[in-house]
Amino acid sequence: MAEAVENPRVARGRPRSSPRPSGALAWALPPVVALALFFLYPLALVVRQSFRPDTGGTSLRPYADLFASEGFRHALWTTVWLAPASTAGCLVLGFLLALVIAFVPFPGAKAVARFIDVYLSFPSFLITLALLFVYGGTGIVGSFQFLSTPWGVLLAEVTYFTPFVMRPLLAAFAQLDTAQLEAAGSLGARAPRIVRQVILPEALPALAAGGSLVLVLCLNEFGIVLFTGAKGVTTLPTLVYGKAILESDYPGACAVAVVNVLISVGLYGLYRVVSRRAGA
Repeated sequence: MAEAVENPRVARGRPRSSPRPSGALAWALPPVVALALFFLYPLALVVRQSFRPDTGGTSLRPYADLFASEGFRHALWTTVWLAPASTAGCLVLGFLLALVIAFVPFPGAKAVARFIDVYLSFPSFLITLALLFVYGGTGIVGSFQFLSTPWGVLLAEVTYFTPFVMRPLLAAFAQLDTAQLEAAGSLGARAPRIVRQVILPEALPALAAGGSLVLVLCLNEFGIVLFTGAKGVTTLPTLVYGKAILESDYPGACAVAVVNVLISVGLYGLYRVVSRRAGA
């Protein structure tokens, strides 16, 4: 009777052994293969085609011709300033609108918050088409031809992408402890100070998440620029379309696409570093 009987509670509390490496590999292999097959392989084909000019062989000629093109430099500059400007407008407008919906009581506030979720499912060309009825050539203020300018594209992108900032902000505001706001108000703090010192620090992670998403989406937006028909506004996505479909220059289109991907990843990484240093 010297054998010790193991306490089932103790046995239950012991940590389970880690999964075998072979079992973990078996679970990880299918998604890795699917990712490589459906994403990395087509992307590798685009990169390979960008180094194969129509004359044959493998060279940097498509990139040399691209960087020497005035049209590419114009599209690059338009893309680089338009995406951050649209993102800044979405951050400011989205923060103000989210503040009103979350903290200013008015009839229908919950319905507006739910409509934002529905708005996120709208295609970008639908919003641009709606703006054409106001700012288009035959719109209410069509005589100004506002939508066919770079500022019209900026307005359309801010209008469409602002809810992408508002959604995470509203979720963050819903988790905010209202006791902090009441305490700040009882101490005599006014609304601007409460927003600056209490609400804004809590909203920084949501602003970083929404802003980084909007930055990448604006950088790669195609439908809004195409539907506005803005004269002289050519971004990198529309340049890819023009070279591939209109000019049948597939090496050049692939080269522009590679540059667009590199800029997207670079700007996204820079935005994340800045937001992390800001405490987001």
